[in-house]
Amino acid sequence: MTADADRAPGHPGARADYQAAVAAYVAAGGEQSVQRVITALFGLARKLDQWYNRQLADLGLSHGEWAVLAHLAKGSGSPITPSQLADATGVAASSMTHRLDRMSARNLLTRAPDPGNRTRVLITLTEAGWLLFEAAVREANVVESDVLAVLTTAQRSELASLLEVVIAGLDDLDPT
Repeated sequence: MTADADRAPGHPGARADYQAAVAAYVAAGGEQSVQRVITALFGLARKLDQWYNRQLADLGLSHGEWAVLAHLAKGSGSPITPSQLADATGVAASSMTHRLDRMSARNLLTRAPDPGNRTRVLITLTEAGWLLFEAAVREANVVESDVLAVLTTAQRSELASLLEVVIAGLDDLDPT
Protein backbone atom coordinates (compact mmCIF):
# COMPACT_ATOMS: atom_id res chain seq x y z
CA MET A 1 0.00 0.00 0.00
CA THR A 2 1.36 3.36 -0.95
CA ALA A 3 0.04 6.85 -1.38
CA ASP A 4 3.15 8.49 -2.81
CA ALA A 5 2.87 11.56 -5.05
CA ASP A 6 1.79 11.20 -8.65
CA ARG A 7 5.00 12.16 -10.43
CA ALA A 8 6.80 10.88 -13.47
CA PRO A 9 9.89 8.76 -12.72
CA GLY A 10 12.19 11.48 -14.13
CA HIS A 11 10.59 14.22 -12.02
CA PRO A 12 13.12 15.63 -9.54
CA GLY A 13 10.99 14.70 -6.54
CA ALA A 14 9.93 11.23 -7.70
CA ARG A 15 12.88 9.40 -6.10
CA ALA A 16 12.46 11.39 -2.88
CA ASP A 17 8.72 10.59 -2.84
CA TYR A 18 9.49 6.90 -3.29
CA GLN A 19 12.08 6.95 -0.51
CA ALA A 20 9.73 8.87 1.81
CA ALA A 21 6.93 6.37 1.17
CA VAL A 22 9.22 3.42 1.92
CA ALA A 23 10.54 5.14 5.04
CA ALA A 24 7.00 5.79 6.30
CA TYR A 25 6.01 2.14 5.87
CA VAL A 26 9.22 0.96 7.55
CA ALA A 27 8.62 3.39 10.44
CA ALA A 28 5.13 1.92 10.82
CA GLY A 29 6.60 -1.58 11.14
CA GLY A 30 6.99 -2.75 7.54
CA GLU A 31 10.10 -4.65 6.49
CA GLN A 32 12.25 -2.45 4.24
CA SER A 33 12.89 -4.89 1.37
CA VAL A 34 9.19 -5.79 1.23
CA GLN A 35 8.13 -2.13 1.26
CA ARG A 36 10.65 -1.21 -1.47
CA VAL A 37 9.24 -3.91 -3.75
CA ILE A 38 5.57 -3.18 -3.05
CA THR A 39 6.01 0.60 -3.33
CA ALA A 40 7.92 0.23 -6.61
CA LEU A 41 5.34 -2.18 -8.05
CA PHE A 42 2.46 0.07 -7.02
CA GLY A 43 4.15 3.10 -8.60
CA LEU A 44 4.84 1.21 -11.83
CA ALA A 45 1.27 -0.11 -12.00
CA ARG A 46 -0.15 3.36 -11.39
CA LYS A 47 2.00 4.93 -14.12
CA LEU A 48 1.09 2.20 -16.60
CA ASP A 49 -2.59 2.52 -15.67
CA GLN A 50 -2.44 6.25 -16.46
CA TRP A 51 -1.00 5.48 -19.88
CA TYR A 52 -3.51 2.67 -20.52
CA ASN A 53 -6.38 4.99 -19.57
CA ARG A 54 -5.24 7.53 -22.16
CA GLN A 55 -4.74 4.80 -24.75
CA LEU A 56 -8.22 3.33 -24.21
CA ALA A 57 -9.77 6.80 -24.43
CA ASP A 58 -7.89 7.44 -27.68
CA LEU A 59 -9.26 4.15 -29.04
CA GLY A 60 -12.79 4.98 -27.89
CA LEU A 61 -12.93 2.05 -25.46
CA SER A 62 -14.04 1.81 -21.86
CA HIS A 63 -12.20 -0.48 -19.46
CA GLY A 64 -15.15 -2.85 -19.57
CA GLU A 65 -15.11 -2.98 -23.37
CA TRP A 66 -11.37 -3.62 -23.31
CA ALA A 67 -11.94 -6.50 -20.87
CA VAL A 68 -14.44 -8.03 -23.31
CA LEU A 69 -12.10 -7.61 -26.30
CA ALA A 70 -9.17 -9.08 -24.40
CA HIS A 71 -11.17 -12.03 -23.11
CA LEU A 72 -12.58 -12.84 -26.54
CA ALA A 73 -9.11 -12.53 -28.11
CA LYS A 74 -7.64 -14.77 -25.43
CA GLY A 75 -10.12 -17.44 -26.50
CA SER A 76 -8.62 -17.34 -30.01
CA GLY A 77 -11.96 -16.73 -31.63
CA SER A 78 -13.90 -19.39 -29.73
CA PRO A 79 -17.48 -18.23 -29.13
CA ILE A 80 -18.55 -17.57 -25.55
CA THR A 81 -21.87 -16.81 -23.90
CA PRO A 82 -22.66 -13.38 -22.43
CA SER A 83 -22.93 -14.90 -18.95
CA GLN A 84 -19.47 -16.47 -19.31
CA LEU A 85 -18.12 -13.07 -20.36
CA ALA A 86 -19.85 -11.42 -17.41
CA ASP A 87 -18.29 -13.95 -15.02
CA ALA A 88 -14.86 -13.63 -16.63
CA THR A 89 -14.88 -9.83 -16.45
CA GLY A 90 -16.58 -9.55 -13.06
CA VAL A 91 -19.75 -7.67 -14.01
CA ALA A 92 -23.47 -8.32 -13.67
CA ALA A 93 -25.20 -9.97 -16.62
CA SER A 94 -27.34 -6.85 -17.19
CA SER A 95 -24.21 -4.68 -17.41
CA MET A 96 -22.71 -7.14 -19.87
CA THR A 97 -25.81 -6.94 -22.06
CA HIS A 98 -25.49 -3.15 -22.31
CA ARG A 99 -21.76 -3.43 -22.99
CA LEU A 100 -22.33 -6.01 -25.72
CA ASP A 101 -25.04 -3.80 -27.26
CA ARG A 102 -22.58 -0.89 -27.55
CA MET A 103 -19.82 -3.10 -28.93
CA SER A 104 -22.14 -4.79 -31.40
CA ALA A 105 -23.30 -1.38 -32.65
CA ARG A 106 -19.63 -0.57 -33.35
CA ASN A 107 -19.25 -3.90 -35.21
CA LEU A 108 -16.61 -5.14 -32.72
CA LEU A 109 -18.41 -8.41 -32.03
CA THR A 110 -21.22 -10.58 -33.28
CA ARG A 111 -24.01 -12.37 -31.51
CA ALA A 112 -25.27 -15.62 -32.99
CA PRO A 113 -27.67 -18.30 -31.73
CA ASP A 114 -25.99 -21.29 -30.11
CA PRO A 115 -26.64 -24.23 -32.46
CA GLY A 116 -26.65 -26.58 -29.47
CA ASN A 117 -29.05 -24.53 -27.35
CA ARG A 118 -31.44 -22.15 -29.10
CA THR A 119 -32.02 -20.18 -25.88
CA ARG A 120 -28.36 -19.10 -25.72
CA VAL A 121 -26.37 -16.59 -27.73
CA LEU A 122 -22.68 -16.92 -28.57
CA ILE A 123 -20.34 -13.94 -28.83
CA THR A 124 -17.33 -13.73 -31.17
CA LEU A 125 -15.00 -10.95 -32.24
CA THR A 126 -15.46 -9.48 -35.70
CA GLU A 127 -12.57 -8.54 -37.94
CA ALA A 128 -12.97 -4.94 -36.69
CA GLY A 129 -12.78 -6.21 -33.09
CA TRP A 130 -9.60 -8.14 -33.82
CA LEU A 131 -8.06 -5.14 -35.56
CA LEU A 132 -8.88 -2.89 -32.61
CA PHE A 133 -7.47 -5.45 -30.17
CA GLU A 134 -4.27 -5.77 -32.23
CA ALA A 135 -3.89 -1.98 -32.51
CA ALA A 136 -4.22 -1.60 -28.73
CA VAL A 137 -1.66 -4.34 -28.09
CA ARG A 138 0.82 -2.85 -30.59
CA GLU A 139 0.51 0.61 -29.02
CA ALA A 140 0.86 -0.79 -25.50
CA ASN A 141 3.87 -2.86 -26.53
CA VAL A 142 5.74 0.29 -27.61
CA VAL A 143 5.32 1.90 -24.18
CA GLU A 144 5.89 -1.35 -22.28
CA SER A 145 9.07 -2.00 -24.28
CA ASP A 146 10.28 1.53 -23.55
CA VAL A 147 9.61 1.02 -19.83
CA LEU A 148 11.64 -2.19 -19.82
CA ALA A 149 14.38 -0.96 -22.18
CA VAL A 150 16.60 -0.14 -19.20
CA LEU A 151 16.81 -3.88 -18.48
CA THR A 152 18.71 -6.48 -20.48
CA THR A 153 16.81 -9.42 -21.92
CA ALA A 154 18.23 -11.60 -19.13
CA GLN A 155 17.11 -9.10 -16.48
CA ARG A 156 13.60 -8.95 -17.97
CA SER A 157 13.44 -12.73 -17.93
CA GLU A 158 14.61 -12.84 -14.32
CA LEU A 159 12.13 -10.15 -13.28
CA ALA A 160 9.30 -11.98 -15.03
CA SER A 161 10.27 -15.25 -13.33
CA LEU A 162 10.40 -13.62 -9.90
CA LEU A 163 7.04 -11.90 -10.37
CA GLU A 164 5.51 -15.18 -11.58
CA VAL A 165 6.68 -16.82 -8.32
CA VAL A 166 5.06 -14.01 -6.31
CA ILE A 167 1.81 -14.28 -8.31
CA ALA A 168 1.72 -18.05 -7.81
CA GLY A 169 2.14 -17.45 -4.07
CA LEU A 170 -0.76 -15.00 -4.12
CA ASP A 171 -2.89 -17.52 -6.00
CA ASP A 172 -2.19 -20.03 -3.23
CA LEU A 173 -3.35 -17.47 -0.63
CA ASP A 174 -6.45 -16.40 -2.56
CA PRO A 175 -9.52 -17.23 -0.44
CA THR A 176 -11.86 -17.43 -3.49
